[in-house]
Amino acid sequence: MRTLFAVSLLVLASACASTDIDVPPVVVDTPPVSTQPSTFDLAMNTVEELVQAGNEQAAILRLEQLIGKQDATADEKAAALYRMAELKLGDGNQVWGGIEALDEFLENYPDHAKAADANELRDFARGEATSLNFALEQGGLSPMEAFKARFRLGEHQLASDIMLGSALTPENDYLLDMYQIGYLCEDAELTGPSYRLVEPDGTDRVVRFCDFGK
Repeated sequence: MRTLFAVSLLVLASACASTDIDVPPVVVDTPPVSTQPSTFDLAMNTVEELVQAGNEQAAILRLEQLIGKQDATADEKAAALYRMAELKLGDGNQVWGGIEALDEFLENYPDHAKAADANELRDFARGEATSLNFALEQGGLSPMEAFKARFRLGEHQLASDIMLGSALTPENDYLLDMYQIGYLCEDAELTGPSYRLVEPDGTDRVVRFCDFGK
């Protein structure tokens, strides 16, 4: 009897040891790792927001500040420099400045991934500058045409002189750029001719040359 009882215990123990018990897996919710944007990334986002708002001149100024930062890395400076060149050759209306930015980019970062694009963009800009200069040197341009050529090149002071001397009223885009650059101001104490401009957000302004009446 004792032998049978012992055998029964052994069989039961063996069965318990060999039985698989389904244990549900423990799921641990791991919160995603949040990556904080760098100061440079935040600054570049600000640049793009300014561009979207139609304030290319402020965007260019912000990029110039980024390029001049002592703690900026080479990659950051290269990215800011290339973007600045794009803006100056676009709605920033500073062809000479865009060429200079690309010269600096190619000199300092000749092996950059965008070096080929920068070289192609510079060639295009040089061609545009040559054409505008040729037209100005040949003469025969109307005052408004001369104003636009000078302005496009980035010779904004000469363009302002033509505008004032010939009593021109350029299109809103030019007036807006001149306001953003600082040639035109909204100040009741200023004198001289007035110009009405509309900002991208719909704000109406009446502006005059900033150095009149001061």
